[in-house]
Amino acid sequence: MRGEIKKLSEEGFGIIKAGKKKVYVPFAAVGDVVEIKKWHREKKKLVAHEYEIIMPSPIRTEPKCPYFGKCGGCVLQHLPYSEQIKFKAEKLENLLGYAVDVIPSPKIYGHRNRIDVVISTEGIGFRRRGTWWDVVDIEKCIVFGEKSGRALKSLREFIEDFKLQPWNLRKSEGFMRYIVMREGKFTGELMINLVTYEGSLPDEVQEYFSFADSIYWSVNSSKSDVSYGEPRKFWNREFIKERLDDVVYLIHPNSFFQTNSYQAVNLVKKVAEFAEGKKVLDLYSGVGTFGIYLAKKGFEVEGIEINPFAVEMARKNAEINNVDAKFYVGEDKSVGNLGKYDTIVVDPPRAGLHPKLIRKMLKDAPEIIVYVSCNPKTLAKNLEELKSIYKVEEIIGLDMFPHTPHVEVVTKLKLNV
Repeated sequence: MRGEIKKLSEEGFGIIKAGKKKVYVPFAAVGDVVEIKKWHREKKKLVAHEYEIIMPSPIRTEPKCPYFGKCGGCVLQHLPYSEQIKFKAEKLENLLGYAVDVIPSPKIYGHRNRIDVVISTEGIGFRRRGTWWDVVDIEKCIVFGEKSGRALKSLREFIEDFKLQPWNLRKSEGFMRYIVMREGKFTGELMINLVTYEGSLPDEVQEYFSFADSIYWSVNSSKSDVSYGEPRKFWNREFIKERLDDVVYLIHPNSFFQTNSYQAVNLVKKVAEFAEGKKVLDLYSGVGTFGIYLAKKGFEVEGIEINPFAVEMARKNAEINNVDAKFYVGEDKSVGNLGKYDTIVVDPPRAGLHPKLIRKMLKDAPEIIVYVSCNPKTLAKNLEELKSIYKVEEIIGLDMFPHTPHVEVVTKLKLNV
């Protein structure tokens, strides 16, 4: 099958049509002429895995990462950054029905403040695109930065010196499973979290990672292939810090934080710009990323979050920033009267807002809703329901994830009067 790529899918794959058949081509660009030799079924789609670019598109650029085309992380690195932003703006317009400006990331390399690196019998690195069992062995990750190279070199020395067994993904056995690196981009502080199966981690680990501000050993005693576990021990600091504008946040191995600190500054500023009135409810408040920033700007803030550990972290963050924001453990579908707040900030998981919460929003009718979304599809669905009494006053995209098809969206909804 041969054809020219006319458009990219939402996932950033090129599309080639032959009759009723549609094949998706990873790492392709609009304008590429591609010869597809073999394809397979992947999540109800036909995806090419053996193909040749007969005539490259003139818009292509040389990827900076030597693992591009193998690692499944940065599927758009062959596109100039301006083309990536254009692709994301078009994607949002198609999904949401609005022309949406996308704010580019201030940095497109060294921007990620977290990477989860697999430690396996296949190698130490990231999943090969389209597989769960194969790993692309890497020396460093340029979207995280130079510290990744030093950490991975030390990891390999540590494993070799103490004959530690990497995890076998196919058999679900072994000891060393993940190294998770987190860095405060504005503070320079580095956390190394080694995730293992049950066993014993040599205390000498601190000598191998002496350059890290915080070293954790976490244990995942299940067969589930996840990059977090129960913290068993830590060396040096319990937390590292990150700073967004004039707000400081504590980072723990198991706490969620926006993965692009440079763009997260623009995100919290945009949420503060969209908020109105005095009283704010921060739903899905997590570690207080939005709530504490808003409290610092003078809003009266209450936050609700289902994860008790995240609430504990939010309270710590409120304390170190000396703000009077209150955070509580609770569910999105069972919140109290929303009408007593001037602004509701919501940052739900990818599945979007719970139907009960939407019904409560429509019933209690707070004046302003600021909706932060990492999934434009569920955002579009939720907006259709909310538009019965709300109007979309402003909507903006923020590229939190350069070289990927993902894009964050912030929407300001105002009650129709």
